[in-house]
Amino acid sequence: MKAVKRKVGKYEVGRTIGEGTFAKVKFARNTETGESVAIKVLAKSTILKHKMVDQIKREISIMKIVRHPCIVRLHEVLAGQAKIYIVLEFVTGGELFDKIVHHGRLSENESRRYFQQLIDAVSHCHSKGVYHRDLKPENLLLDSEGNLKVSDFGLSALPQKGVDLLHTTCGTPNYVAPEDLNGLLVIFKVLMSLCEAIIKIYLSRAP
Repeated sequence: MKAVKRKVGKYEVGRTIGEGTFAKVKFARNTETGESVAIKVLAKSTILKHKMVDQIKREISIMKIVRHPCIVRLHEVLAGQAKIYIVLEFVTGGELFDKIVHHGRLSENESRRYFQQLIDAVSHCHSKGVYHRDLKPENLLLDSEGNLKVSDFGLSALPQKGVDLLHTTCGTPNYVAPEDLNGLLVIFKVLMSLCEAIIKIYLSRAP
């Protein structure tokens, strides 16, 4: 007997391709177009329990405005009775981190290309007033042609009235700029984060 696949809206949901503390990422297929997508699944109860409503809303709002070839694309957001489904571009090449682990140190040309694509993506975000704040090889994906895609805007921020980004500490510890702890200019934080990420890319070890 053929197994019945789960459907969410127009998407046929398949295997789990990623899992974090608060969400699972499922492979899915658009039954209307045949396009492969990734669906980030979050339980509403978990969001409420951990007081993540504002964070999820912010992440979705940000992904709607940062449209760029080097940024994972948001297709749409669906809501069920108990879960929220964030439908994203399916990126087939895996994490840049895994490429470094399995294939060793990148060539200078590869490093330069990835860094340029990273700079392009970050520049686009900043032109929209968006600050990613968690740049690291684990959040940099590769498509089927080896192009870089920035993902995971869960810690990103938009400047808002009354909110001082200079005094908001976040990010993965190994990549957080020291300026975050001292509240100095945000541009120093951005540059330091970029430098930390590219050092990891080029040297293939934590900076």
